[in-house]
Amino acid sequence: MPETMTHGIFLLGADIPPIGLLSTIQCCILGSIGMLLSPQLDSALNVPLYRQLYDYIRSAIGTGALPLGARLPATRELAGQLGLNRATVSAAYELLESEGLIRGHVGRGSFVSARTAIQPTIGFAASRPDADLFPLDDFRQTCREVIEGPEALAILQLGVPNGYAPLREYLLEQARTAGEASPNDDILITSGCQQALDLIRRVLAGPADTIAVEDPVYPGLRAAFQQDGARLLGIPVDRNGMDIDRLEQMLQSERPRLTVITPDFQNPTGTSIPSGLRNRVLRSVKSASTTLVENDIYGELRYNGSRARTVKSLDPNAGTLLLRSFSKIAFPGLRVGWIIGPREIVRRLAEAKRLCDLHTDQLSQAVILRFAQTGRLSAHLTRVLSAGAGRLRVTLEACAADLPDGSEFTRPEGGMHVWIWLPGGIDTLETLGKAQQAGVSYLPGSYFAVTRDHSNALRLSFAGASPEQIRKGIALLGAVFQQELERAPEPALV
Repeated sequence: MPETMTHGIFLLGADIPPIGLLSTIQCCILGSIGMLLSPQLDSALNVPLYRQLYDYIRSAIGTGALPLGARLPATRELAGQLGLNRATVSAAYELLESEGLIRGHVGRGSFVSARTAIQPTIGFAASRPDADLFPLDDFRQTCREVIEGPEALAILQLGVPNGYAPLREYLLEQARTAGEASPNDDILITSGCQQALDLIRRVLAGPADTIAVEDPVYPGLRAAFQQDGARLLGIPVDRNGMDIDRLEQMLQSERPRLTVITPDFQNPTGTSIPSGLRNRVLRSVKSASTTLVENDIYGELRYNGSRARTVKSLDPNAGTLLLRSFSKIAFPGLRVGWIIGPREIVRRLAEAKRLCDLHTDQLSQAVILRFAQTGRLSAHLTRVLSAGAGRLRVTLEACAADLPDGSEFTRPEGGMHVWIWLPGGIDTLETLGKAQQAGVSYLPGSYFAVTRDHSNALRLSFAGASPEQIRKGIALLGAVFQQELERAPEPALV
Protein backbone atom coordinates (compact mmCIF):
# COMPACT_ATOMS: atom_id res chain seq x y z
CA MET A 1 0.00 0.00 0.00
CA PRO A 2 1.47 3.38 -0.92
CA GLU A 3 2.53 5.67 1.88
CA THR A 4 -0.05 8.33 0.99
CA MET A 5 -2.88 5.81 1.00
CA THR A 6 -1.86 4.46 4.38
CA HIS A 7 -1.64 7.96 5.77
CA GLY A 8 -5.03 8.86 4.36
CA ILE A 9 -6.73 5.82 5.86
CA PHE A 10 -5.31 6.59 9.27
CA LEU A 11 -6.62 10.13 9.14
CA LEU A 12 -10.13 8.79 9.15
CA GLY A 13 -9.38 8.06 12.70
CA ALA A 14 -6.75 10.74 13.39
CA ASP A 15 -9.58 11.53 15.31
CA ILE A 16 -8.84 8.47 17.41
CA PRO A 17 -6.55 8.74 20.44
CA PRO A 18 -3.81 8.22 21.23
CA ILE A 19 -1.99 11.06 19.62
CA GLY A 20 -0.51 11.36 16.19
CA LEU A 21 -1.11 11.71 12.51
CA LEU A 22 0.78 8.52 11.85
CA SER A 23 -0.36 5.04 11.01
CA THR A 24 1.14 2.39 13.28
CA ILE A 25 1.64 -0.15 10.55
CA GLN A 26 4.23 -2.24 12.32
CA CYS A 27 5.96 -2.15 15.66
CA CYS A 28 7.54 -5.49 16.57
CA ILE A 29 10.15 -6.46 19.14
CA LEU A 30 13.20 -8.17 17.66
CA GLY A 31 14.53 -10.09 20.64
CA SER A 32 16.89 -8.06 22.76
CA ILE A 33 18.57 -6.20 19.90
CA GLY A 34 16.01 -3.43 19.65
CA MET A 35 12.93 -2.32 17.75
CA LEU A 36 11.89 -2.15 14.14
CA LEU A 37 9.81 1.00 13.75
CA SER A 38 7.81 1.62 10.58
CA PRO A 39 5.96 4.93 10.79
CA GLN A 40 4.45 6.48 7.68
CA LEU A 41 5.81 10.03 7.53
CA ASP A 42 4.49 12.71 5.20
CA SER A 43 6.69 15.65 4.31
CA ALA A 44 3.70 17.43 2.72
CA LEU A 45 2.06 17.99 6.10
CA ASN A 46 2.41 21.21 8.04
CA VAL A 47 3.90 19.13 10.85
CA PRO A 48 7.72 18.75 10.97
CA LEU A 49 9.03 15.24 10.35
CA TYR A 50 10.73 15.08 13.74
CA ARG A 51 7.38 15.88 15.37
CA GLN A 52 5.60 13.21 13.32
CA LEU A 53 8.21 10.67 14.42
CA TYR A 54 7.87 11.83 18.02
CA ASP A 55 4.07 11.43 17.84
CA TYR A 56 4.43 7.94 16.39
CA ILE A 57 6.84 6.71 19.07
CA ARG A 58 4.90 8.39 21.86
CA SER A 59 1.72 6.72 20.66
CA ALA A 60 3.47 3.34 20.50
CA ILE A 61 4.70 3.81 24.06
CA GLY A 62 1.27 4.82 25.29
CA THR A 63 -0.47 1.82 23.73
CA GLY A 64 2.13 -0.63 25.02
CA ALA A 65 3.40 -1.52 21.55
CA LEU A 66 6.73 -0.23 22.87
CA PRO A 67 6.78 -1.61 26.44
CA LEU A 68 8.74 -0.29 29.36
CA GLY A 69 12.41 -1.13 29.01
CA ALA A 70 12.25 -1.65 25.25
CA ARG A 71 15.36 -0.51 23.36
CA LEU A 72 14.91 1.95 20.49
CA PRO A 73 17.17 1.81 17.43
CA ALA A 74 20.20 4.07 17.42
CA THR A 75 19.56 7.40 15.70
CA ARG A 76 21.82 6.50 12.77
CA GLU A 77 20.15 3.11 12.37
CA LEU A 78 16.59 4.49 12.44
CA ALA A 79 17.52 7.35 10.11
CA GLY A 80 18.76 4.77 7.62
CA GLN A 81 15.61 2.66 7.95
CA LEU A 82 13.30 5.62 7.37
CA GLY A 83 15.37 7.58 4.86
CA LEU A 84 15.64 10.55 7.22
CA ASN A 85 18.41 12.89 8.24
CA ARG A 86 19.99 11.70 11.49
CA ALA A 87 19.33 15.14 13.00
CA THR A 88 15.58 14.61 12.48
CA VAL A 89 15.65 11.38 14.49
CA SER A 90 17.84 12.99 17.15
CA ALA A 91 15.36 15.85 17.54
CA ALA A 92 12.49 13.39 18.03
CA TYR A 93 14.50 11.42 20.60
CA GLU A 94 15.47 14.60 22.46
CA LEU A 95 11.83 15.63 22.73
CA LEU A 96 10.86 12.18 24.00
CA GLU A 97 13.70 12.26 26.53
CA SER A 98 12.78 15.76 27.70
CA GLU A 99 9.34 14.40 28.63
CA GLY A 100 10.81 11.40 30.42
CA LEU A 101 9.43 8.97 27.88
CA ILE A 102 12.80 7.50 26.96
CA ARG A 103 16.21 7.54 28.59
CA GLY A 104 19.56 7.41 26.82
CA HIS A 105 22.50 5.40 28.17
CA VAL A 106 25.95 6.00 26.74
CA GLY A 107 27.15 2.97 24.83
CA ARG A 108 23.86 1.11 25.25
CA GLY A 109 21.25 3.17 23.43
CA SER A 110 17.85 4.68 24.31
CA PHE A 111 15.20 2.79 26.26
CA VAL A 112 11.55 3.35 27.11
CA SER A 113 11.74 4.64 30.68
CA ALA A 114 9.63 4.01 33.75
CA ARG A 115 8.04 7.44 33.44
CA THR A 116 5.98 6.54 30.37
CA ALA A 117 2.72 5.54 31.98
CA ILE A 118 1.17 9.02 31.80
CA GLN A 119 -1.70 8.90 29.33
CA PRO A 120 -4.43 11.43 28.70
CA THR A 121 -7.43 10.54 30.84
CA ILE A 122 -9.68 13.10 29.16
CA GLY A 123 -9.81 12.84 25.39
CA PHE A 124 -10.96 15.66 23.12
CA ALA A 125 -9.16 14.23 20.07
CA ALA A 126 -11.69 11.63 18.90
CA SER A 127 -14.50 12.68 16.57
CA ARG A 128 -16.83 9.87 17.47
CA PRO A 129 -19.97 9.27 19.55
CA ASP A 130 -19.91 8.15 23.15
CA ALA A 131 -19.99 4.34 23.21
CA ASP A 132 -21.81 4.48 26.55
CA LEU A 133 -24.85 5.74 24.62
CA PHE A 134 -24.94 2.70 22.32
CA PRO A 135 -28.19 0.73 22.95
CA LEU A 136 -26.57 -2.70 23.06
CA ASP A 137 -29.74 -4.60 23.94
CA ASP A 138 -31.57 -3.05 20.98
CA PHE A 139 -28.61 -3.73 18.74
CA ARG A 140 -28.40 -7.38 19.79
CA GLN A 141 -32.12 -7.79 19.21
CA THR A 142 -31.78 -6.22 15.77
CA CYS A 143 -28.96 -8.61 14.85
CA ARG A 144 -31.03 -11.59 15.96
CA GLU A 145 -33.97 -10.46 13.87
CA VAL A 146 -31.79 -10.10 10.77
CA ILE A 147 -29.97 -13.40 11.23
CA GLU A 148 -33.18 -15.30 11.94
CA GLY A 149 -35.08 -13.58 9.13
CA PRO A 150 -35.90 -14.97 5.68
CA GLU A 151 -33.19 -12.88 3.95
CA ALA A 152 -30.29 -14.25 6.02
CA LEU A 153 -28.95 -16.60 3.32
CA ALA A 154 -29.10 -13.90 0.64
CA ILE A 155 -27.37 -11.41 2.95
CA LEU A 156 -24.49 -13.83 3.47
CA GLN A 157 -23.96 -14.24 -0.27
CA LEU A 158 -22.04 -11.83 -2.48
CA GLY A 159 -23.96 -8.68 -3.26
CA VAL A 160 -23.72 -5.93 -5.85
CA PRO A 161 -21.49 -2.82 -5.79
CA ASN A 162 -24.42 -0.40 -5.47
CA GLY A 163 -25.36 -1.88 -2.10
CA TYR A 164 -28.05 -3.92 -0.37
CA ALA A 165 -31.19 -3.23 -2.42
CA PRO A 166 -33.67 -2.83 0.49
CA LEU A 167 -31.39 -0.28 2.18
CA ARG A 168 -30.88 1.63 -1.07
CA GLU A 169 -34.64 1.79 -1.65
CA TYR A 170 -35.24 2.96 1.93
CA LEU A 171 -32.62 5.74 1.75
CA LEU A 172 -33.59 6.86 -1.74
CA GLU A 173 -37.24 7.13 -0.75
CA GLN A 174 -36.27 9.25 2.27
CA ALA A 175 -34.18 11.51 0.02
CA ARG A 176 -36.99 11.95 -2.48
CA THR A 177 -39.44 12.80 0.30
CA ALA A 178 -37.01 15.46 1.56
CA GLY A 179 -36.54 16.86 -1.95
CA GLU A 180 -32.89 15.76 -2.00
CA ALA A 181 -33.08 13.38 -4.96
CA SER A 182 -34.37 13.98 -8.47
CA PRO A 183 -35.81 11.28 -10.76
CA ASN A 184 -32.39 11.15 -12.42
CA ASP A 185 -30.54 10.46 -9.16
CA ASP A 186 -29.36 7.13 -7.83
CA ILE A 187 -27.66 5.94 -4.64
CA LEU A 188 -24.46 4.04 -3.86
CA ILE A 189 -23.77 2.46 -0.46
CA THR A 190 -20.16 2.97 0.64
CA SER A 191 -17.95 1.77 3.46
CA GLY A 192 -18.34 5.01 5.36
CA CYS A 193 -17.85 8.56 4.15
CA GLN A 194 -14.11 8.12 3.68
CA GLN A 195 -14.61 5.56 0.93
CA ALA A 196 -17.12 7.88 -0.71
CA LEU A 197 -14.46 10.61 -0.87
CA ASP A 198 -11.90 8.18 -2.23
CA LEU A 199 -14.25 6.92 -4.96
CA ILE A 200 -15.11 10.48 -5.98
CA ARG A 201 -11.41 11.27 -6.21
CA ARG A 202 -10.78 8.20 -8.38
CA VAL A 203 -13.66 8.84 -10.78
CA LEU A 204 -14.04 12.61 -10.96
CA ALA A 205 -10.60 14.08 -10.30
CA GLY A 206 -7.26 13.69 -12.02
CA PRO A 207 -3.68 14.33 -10.84
CA ALA A 208 -3.53 17.79 -12.37
CA ASP A 209 -6.99 18.91 -11.27
CA THR A 210 -7.79 21.67 -8.82
CA ILE A 211 -10.05 20.86 -5.88
CA ALA A 212 -11.61 23.51 -3.65
CA VAL A 213 -11.93 22.46 0.01
CA GLU A 214 -12.50 24.21 3.31
CA ASP A 215 -9.53 25.55 5.27
CA PRO A 216 -9.20 24.26 7.97
CA VAL A 217 -10.54 20.89 6.87
CA TYR A 218 -10.92 17.32 8.11
CA PRO A 219 -7.51 15.70 7.42
CA GLY A 220 -9.02 12.53 5.91
CA LEU A 221 -10.74 14.61 3.25
CA ARG A 222 -7.56 16.51 2.48
CA ALA A 223 -5.53 13.32 2.27
CA ALA A 224 -8.07 11.60 0.01
CA PHE A 225 -7.76 14.27 -2.67
CA GLN A 226 -4.00 14.76 -2.32
CA GLN A 227 -3.16 11.15 -3.17
CA ASP A 228 -2.75 11.75 -6.90
CA GLY A 229 -1.17 15.15 -6.47
CA ALA A 230 -4.29 17.26 -7.01
CA ARG A 231 -3.93 20.96 -6.25
CA LEU A 232 -6.03 21.96 -3.24
CA LEU A 233 -7.51 25.43 -2.87
CA GLY A 234 -8.34 26.38 0.69
CA ILE A 235 -11.67 28.20 1.17
CA PRO A 236 -11.29 30.18 4.42
CA VAL A 237 -13.54 29.13 7.31
CA ASP A 238 -13.58 31.52 10.24
CA ARG A 239 -15.74 32.33 13.26
CA ASN A 240 -18.79 32.94 11.06
CA GLY A 241 -18.32 29.90 8.85
CA MET A 242 -17.19 29.67 5.25
CA ASP A 243 -16.15 32.91 3.57
CA ILE A 244 -18.70 32.93 0.74
CA ASP A 245 -17.16 35.99 -0.95
CA ARG A 246 -13.83 34.21 -1.15
CA LEU A 247 -15.53 31.05 -2.42
CA GLU A 248 -17.12 32.99 -5.27
CA GLN A 249 -13.81 34.62 -6.19
CA MET A 250 -11.98 31.30 -6.22
CA LEU A 251 -14.66 29.56 -8.27
CA GLN A 252 -14.54 32.25 -10.95
CA SER A 253 -10.75 32.61 -11.08
CA GLU A 254 -9.68 29.00 -10.60
CA ARG A 255 -12.59 26.97 -12.00
CA PRO A 256 -11.88 23.89 -9.82
CA ARG A 257 -12.98 20.45 -10.97
CA LEU A 258 -14.62 19.73 -7.60
CA THR A 259 -15.79 21.85 -4.67
CA VAL A 260 -16.15 19.92 -1.41
CA ILE A 261 -18.00 21.55 1.49
CA THR A 262 -19.60 20.60 4.82
CA PRO A 263 -22.49 23.07 5.26
CA ASP A 264 -23.58 21.78 8.69
CA PHE A 265 -21.26 21.67 11.73
CA GLN A 266 -18.08 21.52 9.71
CA ASN A 267 -15.18 19.45 10.96
CA PRO A 268 -13.08 20.87 12.59
CA THR A 269 -14.70 24.27 13.30
CA GLY A 270 -18.29 23.26 14.03
CA THR A 271 -19.53 26.19 11.92
CA SER A 272 -22.42 26.06 9.44
CA ILE A 273 -23.38 27.94 6.29
CA PRO A 274 -26.45 30.06 7.14
CA SER A 275 -29.64 28.99 5.39
CA GLY A 276 -29.91 32.32 3.62
CA LEU A 277 -26.52 31.87 1.94
CA ARG A 278 -26.95 28.33 0.63
CA ASN A 279 -28.72 29.40 -2.55
CA ARG A 280 -25.82 31.75 -3.20
CA VAL A 281 -23.37 28.87 -2.83
CA LEU A 282 -25.38 26.78 -5.29
CA ARG A 283 -25.55 29.59 -7.84
CA SER A 284 -21.81 30.18 -7.58
CA VAL A 285 -21.00 26.51 -8.08
CA LYS A 286 -23.32 26.21 -11.10
CA SER A 287 -21.88 29.38 -12.63
CA ALA A 288 -18.35 27.95 -12.39
CA SER A 289 -19.44 24.58 -13.85
CA THR A 290 -17.78 22.73 -10.98
CA THR A 291 -19.18 19.60 -9.35
CA LEU A 292 -20.33 20.22 -5.78
CA VAL A 293 -19.70 17.50 -3.19
CA GLU A 294 -21.84 18.17 -0.11
CA ASN A 295 -20.59 16.30 2.94
CA ASP A 296 -23.59 15.98 5.27
CA ILE A 297 -22.48 13.54 7.95
CA TYR A 298 -23.20 15.92 10.85
CA GLY A 299 -26.50 17.44 9.69
CA GLU A 300 -28.65 15.17 11.88
CA LEU A 301 -26.77 16.34 14.98
CA ARG A 302 -28.56 19.68 15.37
CA TYR A 303 -29.24 20.46 19.04
CA ASN A 304 -30.89 23.87 18.66
CA GLY A 305 -33.36 25.15 16.09
CA SER A 306 -34.65 23.56 12.91
CA ARG A 307 -32.47 21.68 10.50
CA ALA A 308 -31.39 23.72 7.49
CA ARG A 309 -32.07 22.47 4.00
CA THR A 310 -29.14 20.81 2.27
CA VAL A 311 -27.64 22.63 -0.69
CA LYS A 312 -28.63 19.68 -2.89
CA SER A 313 -32.29 20.04 -1.92
CA LEU A 314 -32.31 23.60 -3.29
CA ASP A 315 -31.85 22.17 -6.80
CA PRO A 316 -31.84 18.35 -6.97
CA ASN A 317 -31.19 18.52 -10.72
CA ALA A 318 -27.97 20.54 -10.37
CA GLY A 319 -25.72 17.48 -10.23
CA THR A 320 -24.63 17.88 -6.59
CA LEU A 321 -23.28 14.76 -4.87
CA LEU A 322 -24.67 14.36 -1.35
CA LEU A 323 -22.63 12.29 1.13
CA ARG A 324 -24.10 10.81 4.30
CA SER A 325 -23.22 8.17 6.87
CA PHE A 326 -24.59 6.32 9.88
CA SER A 327 -21.22 6.70 11.64
CA LYS A 328 -22.06 9.80 13.68
CA ILE A 329 -25.72 9.00 14.44
CA ALA A 330 -25.51 5.25 15.09
CA PHE A 331 -22.51 2.88 15.10
CA PRO A 332 -19.21 3.97 13.49
CA GLY A 333 -17.91 0.42 13.42
CA LEU A 334 -20.54 -0.75 10.94
CA ARG A 335 -19.02 1.52 8.24
CA VAL A 336 -22.19 2.25 6.29
CA GLY A 337 -22.38 5.48 4.30
CA TRP A 338 -23.90 6.50 0.98
CA ILE A 339 -23.72 8.85 -2.00
CA ILE A 340 -26.76 10.34 -3.75
CA GLY A 341 -26.13 11.86 -7.16
CA PRO A 342 -26.78 11.73 -10.90
CA ARG A 343 -27.35 8.18 -12.13
CA GLU A 344 -24.47 8.16 -14.62
CA ILE A 345 -21.96 9.40 -12.04
CA VAL A 346 -23.22 6.85 -9.48
CA ARG A 347 -22.80 4.12 -12.11
CA ARG A 348 -19.16 5.09 -12.60
CA LEU A 349 -18.60 5.30 -8.84
CA ALA A 350 -20.13 1.83 -8.42
CA GLU A 351 -17.75 0.42 -11.02
CA ALA A 352 -14.80 1.90 -9.14
CA LYS A 353 -16.15 0.43 -5.91
CA ARG A 354 -16.46 -2.99 -7.52
CA LEU A 355 -12.74 -2.87 -8.25
CA CYS A 356 -12.00 -1.82 -4.65
CA ASP A 357 -14.07 -4.17 -2.49
CA LEU A 358 -16.96 -5.63 -4.56
CA HIS A 359 -19.52 -4.22 -2.12
CA THR A 360 -19.98 -2.92 1.42
CA ASP A 361 -20.61 -5.63 4.01
CA GLN A 362 -24.22 -6.74 3.56
CA LEU A 363 -24.84 -7.85 7.13
CA SER A 364 -23.97 -4.36 8.40
CA GLN A 365 -26.31 -2.86 5.80
CA ALA A 366 -29.16 -5.20 6.74
CA VAL A 367 -28.68 -4.58 10.46
CA ILE A 368 -28.67 -0.80 10.12
CA LEU A 369 -31.76 -0.97 7.90
CA ARG A 370 -33.63 -3.07 10.46
CA PHE A 371 -32.44 -0.74 13.23
CA ALA A 372 -33.95 2.19 11.33
CA GLN A 373 -37.20 0.51 10.23
CA THR A 374 -38.07 -0.62 13.77
CA GLY A 375 -37.80 2.93 15.13
CA ARG A 376 -34.78 2.02 17.24
CA LEU A 377 -32.53 4.40 15.33
CA SER A 378 -34.94 7.29 15.91
CA ALA A 379 -35.08 6.52 19.64
CA HIS A 380 -31.31 6.26 19.81
CA LEU A 381 -30.87 9.55 17.94
CA THR A 382 -33.19 11.27 20.42
CA ARG A 383 -30.90 10.18 23.26
CA VAL A 384 -27.80 11.23 21.32
CA LEU A 385 -29.23 14.69 20.66
CA SER A 386 -30.17 15.17 24.30
CA ALA A 387 -26.70 14.16 25.48
CA GLY A 388 -24.99 16.21 22.76
CA ALA A 389 -26.92 19.35 23.61
CA GLY A 390 -25.83 19.09 27.24
CA ARG A 391 -22.21 18.44 26.37
CA LEU A 392 -22.07 21.31 23.89
CA ARG A 393 -23.53 23.68 26.48
CA VAL A 394 -20.98 22.60 29.09
CA THR A 395 -18.15 22.92 26.53
CA LEU A 396 -19.05 26.50 25.65
CA GLU A 397 -19.51 27.46 29.30
CA ALA A 398 -16.14 25.95 30.23
CA CYS A 399 -14.38 27.66 27.32
CA ALA A 400 -15.80 31.02 28.41
CA ALA A 401 -14.81 30.44 32.03
CA ASP A 402 -11.40 28.74 31.81
CA LEU A 403 -9.56 29.68 28.63
CA PRO A 404 -7.06 32.56 28.87
CA ASP A 405 -8.24 36.10 28.24
CA GLY A 406 -8.16 36.85 24.54
CA SER A 407 -9.16 33.35 23.48
CA GLU A 408 -11.92 32.95 20.91
CA PHE A 409 -14.01 29.94 19.99
CA THR A 410 -16.83 28.95 17.69
CA ARG A 411 -20.36 28.52 19.05
CA PRO A 412 -21.98 25.75 17.00
CA GLU A 413 -25.57 24.65 17.41
CA GLY A 414 -24.78 20.98 16.87
CA GLY A 415 -22.18 18.52 15.70
CA MET A 416 -19.18 17.29 17.67
CA HIS A 417 -16.54 20.04 17.53
CA VAL A 418 -15.56 23.44 18.87
CA TRP A 419 -12.65 25.33 17.33
CA ILE A 420 -10.50 27.53 19.58
CA TRP A 421 -8.08 30.35 18.73
CA LEU A 422 -5.53 31.15 21.45
CA PRO A 423 -3.83 34.52 22.06
CA GLY A 424 -0.19 35.41 22.47
CA GLY A 425 1.30 33.34 19.67
CA ILE A 426 0.73 30.02 21.45
CA ASP A 427 1.56 27.10 19.14
CA THR A 428 -0.90 24.32 19.97
CA LEU A 429 1.34 21.67 18.40
CA GLU A 430 4.13 22.65 20.78
CA THR A 431 1.81 22.68 23.81
CA LEU A 432 0.22 19.31 22.99
CA GLY A 433 2.81 17.33 24.96
CA LYS A 434 2.27 19.51 28.04
CA ALA A 435 -1.48 19.04 27.78
CA GLN A 436 -1.01 15.28 27.54
CA GLN A 437 1.19 15.32 30.61
CA ALA A 438 -1.63 17.17 32.38
CA GLY A 439 -3.99 14.37 31.34
CA VAL A 440 -5.81 15.92 28.35
CA SER A 441 -5.63 15.34 24.60
CA TYR A 442 -6.78 17.47 21.65
CA LEU A 443 -5.85 17.94 18.00
CA PRO A 444 -3.72 20.99 17.07
CA GLY A 445 -4.92 23.35 14.38
CA SER A 446 -1.93 22.59 12.15
CA TYR A 447 -3.32 19.08 11.59
CA PHE A 448 -6.24 20.62 9.67
CA ALA A 449 -4.39 23.20 7.58
CA VAL A 450 -4.63 23.42 3.78
CA THR A 451 -2.85 26.65 2.88
CA ARG A 452 -3.45 28.92 5.89
CA ASP A 453 -1.65 28.99 9.23
CA HIS A 454 -3.70 27.50 12.09
CA SER A 455 -0.85 27.01 14.55
CA ASN A 456 -2.61 29.00 17.28
CA ALA A 457 -5.83 26.96 17.02
CA LEU A 458 -7.07 23.59 18.22
CA ARG A 459 -10.10 21.36 17.85
CA LEU A 460 -12.03 20.04 20.83
CA SER A 461 -14.28 17.06 20.10
CA PHE A 462 -16.76 16.97 22.96
CA ALA A 463 -19.21 14.22 21.96
CA GLY A 464 -17.28 11.36 23.53
CA ALA A 465 -16.62 12.99 26.92
CA SER A 466 -18.95 13.27 29.89
CA PRO A 467 -19.93 16.74 31.17
CA GLU A 468 -17.68 16.23 34.20
CA GLN A 469 -14.74 15.29 31.98
CA ILE A 470 -15.40 18.29 29.74
CA ARG A 471 -15.34 20.73 32.68
CA LYS A 472 -12.20 19.22 34.16
CA GLY A 473 -10.43 18.83 30.81
CA ILE A 474 -11.00 22.41 29.66
CA ALA A 475 -9.94 23.72 33.06
CA LEU A 476 -6.69 21.76 32.75
CA LEU A 477 -6.16 23.05 29.21
CA GLY A 478 -6.84 26.60 30.37
CA ALA A 479 -4.12 26.25 32.99
CA VAL A 480 -1.62 24.85 30.47
CA PHE A 481 -2.30 27.66 28.00
CA GLN A 482 -2.18 30.33 30.70
CA GLN A 483 1.24 29.08 31.77
CA GLU A 484 2.41 29.36 28.17
CA LEU A 485 1.21 32.95 28.00
CA GLU A 486 2.99 33.83 31.22
CA ARG A 487 6.18 32.18 29.95
CA ALA A 488 6.16 34.21 26.73
CA PRO A 489 8.83 36.97 26.60
CA GLU A 490 7.77 40.55 27.16
CA PRO A 491 7.59 42.63 23.97
CA ALA A 492 10.68 44.73 23.39
CA LEU A 493 10.37 48.42 24.23
CA VAL A 494 10.72 50.78 21.26
